[in-house]
Amino acid sequence: MSTDCQTAPQPRWSTLASKPSSSIIRDLLKLAARPEVISFAGGLPSPAGFPIEDIAKACQTVLERDGKHALQYSMVEGEVELRREIARRETQKGIPTTFEQVQIVSGSQQALDLLARVFLDKGDKVLVESPTYMGALQAFDLCEPVYVELPCDDEGLNPAEFGEECRGAKFAYVMPTASNPTGLTISEERRKLLAEKAREYDMWLVEDDPYGELWYDQEPPASLRKWAPERVIRLGTLSKILAPGFRLGYIIAPADVLNKFASIKQAIDLHTATFTQLISAQVFSEDLLVRHLPSVRERYKTHARAMLAALEEYMPEGVTWTKPNAGMFIWVTLPKDMDATALMSDVLAQNVAYVPGESFYATNPQKNHFRLSFVTVDPDVIKEGIRRLAQVIRLHITK
Repeated sequence: MSTDCQTAPQPRWSTLASKPSSSIIRDLLKLAARPEVISFAGGLPSPAGFPIEDIAKACQTVLERDGKHALQYSMVEGEVELRREIARRETQKGIPTTFEQVQIVSGSQQALDLLARVFLDKGDKVLVESPTYMGALQAFDLCEPVYVELPCDDEGLNPAEFGEECRGAKFAYVMPTASNPTGLTISEERRKLLAEKAREYDMWLVEDDPYGELWYDQEPPASLRKWAPERVIRLGTLSKILAPGFRLGYIIAPADVLNKFASIKQAIDLHTATFTQLISAQVFSEDLLVRHLPSVRERYKTHARAMLAALEEYMPEGVTWTKPNAGMFIWVTLPKDMDATALMSDVLAQNVAYVPGESFYATNPQKNHFRLSFVTVDPDVIKEGIRRLAQVIRLHITK
């Protein structure tokens, strides 16, 4: 008897897989991917900044020098060559680091997943900024923690307002430089105070730093490791400064913490790709990033200034926004009675898109915010997109 017409059995899903997988925001962002849309909704680095020729040369060098090793399995901790280069770069920034303190991961999103698996059980307390990176919430949500939102203001995370709600937390997840979604960078004074609060409340600090190299005019303050090396887990990535397709990230932490990360990672994917690790190590060793990053920073600065100028020119009274000095994002605040998710359908009708802000909150969604990304849109197109966006907002404000 033919099996072609037999009904496929219904899979017996896990509790995790049984949870709803769709959302209004995800559906809106699918519409935003249409080619005619001026999309400020992306979070991708600009492909104009990819050093393609240099990477091609590095590929050839790696294959000619050590091709058999490059195409073979590797160690779970990562290639020593790349770990040394990352440690060297951290040390150059004033924080002594050895390669033994570095764990290579398959993108910093894997670092967040490992962090959740290593630290969290159901009901554990996690401290996050308000708003915070939605990808971190998605990773942590799998372990069903209890979130406590940390106080933030116009200058970013504000440790001076921390209180007893911090006590007993497994860790505080923070993005001190060019935060996603706000684009804000906290001061050195606040970083020092954050370290003091971590000791006062006996908690770990998870410092996510994907945008730390993307500063415009002035290098940001040092990593939190400068003030609390014994309790900081630092997450970094090569996606924003080299090539996101390599899926390379890293964790810098004390040895006992890294041992836990390595054991869990081994069960997940054995190790991160050997070839891309060695290509990246070659790029680092030639100091390509020293030559490459200034042009990337200048491009992002130009795009940021174009968007800030357009916002100033077109946005109606009652709308405010952050003014980042690093990174890829601007955070817009509408009047309190407006809903950025509901507004997006009218904005999409004008072929413009953003990311509604409510998904960036762990416990108390605020609907009158949205995130704009500017790095993949040309400055003249940015101006036209902001003009259309402001026109829709103005119509809703005057209703």
